[in-house]
Amino acid sequence: MNTKHFIAFDLGATSGRTILATLEDGKIQLKELNRFQNKILRVGNRYYWNIFALFESLKNGLHAAAELDVEIDAIGIDTWGVDFALTGEDGYINSLPRSYRDPYTNGAPEEFFKIIPRENLYQMTGIQIMNFNSIFQLFAAKKENNPSLKAAQELLFMPDALAFLLTGEKVCEYTIASTSQLVNPWEKDIEPKLIDALGLKRQMFARNVMPGTVIGKLYDWIARETGVKSGIPVIAVAGHDTGSAVAAVPAENEQFAYLSSGTWSLMGIELKEPVVTEDSYMMNFTNEGGVDGTIRFLKNITGMWLLEQCRKEWESDGVKYSYPEIVELSKSVTAFQSLIDPDAPDFANPESMTRAITGFCKKTSQPAPESHAAIIRCIFDSLAMKYKYVFNCLKRVAPFEIKKLHVIGGGSQNELLNRLTADATGVTVIAGPSEATAIGNAMLQAKGLGVVDSLWDIRKIIADSYSLKYFEPQDTAGFEKEYARFTSLL
Repeated sequence: MNTKHFIAFDLGATSGRTILATLEDGKIQLKELNRFQNKILRVGNRYYWNIFALFESLKNGLHAAAELDVEIDAIGIDTWGVDFALTGEDGYINSLPRSYRDPYTNGAPEEFFKIIPRENLYQMTGIQIMNFNSIFQLFAAKKENNPSLKAAQELLFMPDALAFLLTGEKVCEYTIASTSQLVNPWEKDIEPKLIDALGLKRQMFARNVMPGTVIGKLYDWIARETGVKSGIPVIAVAGHDTGSAVAAVPAENEQFAYLSSGTWSLMGIELKEPVVTEDSYMMNFTNEGGVDGTIRFLKNITGMWLLEQCRKEWESDGVKYSYPEIVELSKSVTAFQSLIDPDAPDFANPESMTRAITGFCKKTSQPAPESHAAIIRCIFDSLAMKYKYVFNCLKRVAPFEIKKLHVIGGGSQNELLNRLTADATGVTVIAGPSEATAIGNAMLQAKGLGVVDSLWDIRKIIADSYSLKYFEPQDTAGFEKEYARFTSLL
């Protein structure tokens, strides 16, 4: 296999990165070239993304790549979901994209359900109801008589909009579109009935493409400005960052579940067909688009947000812990003294996370964890319990026996939580790689160039490239004993 170099632009809702991925001799390695902020821009009571500042950051990343004097073979972009840009009659972006954190969607779902009832909408899309989904953003924009929407000719989801700025070509990539709650999961395309309900036209959405499709070539003027070679193909990867991350799960076969672990956790399975049932509706599971036409059947779980917010409080009081210190502190406390539901509204964005945790425990007649060590242990035990709950839900739905749980993302480096998760689920936990999103992005570029043929080829290369850690279940009885108490808190 000839050496190939890929640029993976990996953009989150707070920051972005340019990653140089090198594929050589059947293995892949990464090098971070630059990191940049992605700040929400508030103007009055509206919240926007500065897409043109992001565009400049992408060009800076290409300039950093040019200084390495390597030949770039392709470029790919992944971002967070749901948000979009609009273009006008002249074909150019006509305003800054609104942020999913903009409160203009407050109350929008309930208004929309008067047109299409809540359960009917889920049956049509298989997507969990969240007030910031694109469908509700469009509904809210129509209601406020938004001039950008009135003048809009086309809608481009964020990675597609950035690819348009690089190439002049417009596409609607499947995985990112699926987060909008506008896609029919069986047809894998925009659902006309939903477009009609919004009073929009199907022509607003560009051609539908799957991950691994060549969008176009980098503009010559950008190549000259940044110093890279001309004609570099820009490839539609799994534009939704979780889609790219799941593509990087180094699984050997389909009998696995995944846990994309970070500030937020996403646990799910990969399926050939969507699961849209009364059961999945009541459990609030979602069916998002995956690679090679797959479905990512998953649930969002609050992750290390709980600990991160506590650490901020402690640091403001002059107490700073390293991660090894946090692990040692948690080991000093007896397990299962106090448990919380990580997804309870109490923890969404409290003024004080530590007070929210102790308050939840008091109102549920549990000992309130007062020390830092007790709070940390409460968080770790509760996350593992919630993983057990969601894992049990997945087992009810999966058309196969789930034999392994792959933990990817930054949380894969938390060995204590990995051990607790193995005990909680009763299956082998395989941790790594931590940079799954950028790896998946790059490997889908390789697929687009024909360097690899399938998703399983990608996973074989990743498994050969990274050292994975295995955690076998040991104390499953301890979790079973306390599980009923935990479920009573949900």
